[in-house]
Amino acid sequence: QVQLEESGGGLVQAGGSLRLSCAASGSMFSIDAMGWYRQAPGKQRELVATITRSRSTNYADSVKGRFTISRDNSKKTVHLQMNSLKPEDTAVYYCNADVRVSFTSGNYWGQGTQVTVSS
Repeated sequence: QVQLEESGGGLVQAGGSLRLSCAASGSMFSIDAMGWYRQAPGKQRELVATITRSRSTNYADSVKGRFTISRDNSKKTVHLQMNSLKPEDTAVYYCNADVRVSFTSGNYWGQGTQVTVSS
């Protein structure tokens, strides 16, 4: 059973920084793309950033230049460094990963971590 566990959320003032981390555990062959998504109250879940195994990255326009996604393949972790945070960044942030298990692949989600940015 593959599990993704996020950490690093919290309350921060506008202009501040937070670093989110996500660790994958369980039986798996490898992890392909990993990413972060977020969902604000009353809104749909949206992509924040993704990173491939070869570390190609993709960002939502709203976070470009402020957020940086990175990963450590040996540790099966992905991180999101969030700088210059704005109140509109307030949301539950979810880790996502495409994981190869045995002869199949599956898409997995973490439980989410709350990020609150006060003005």
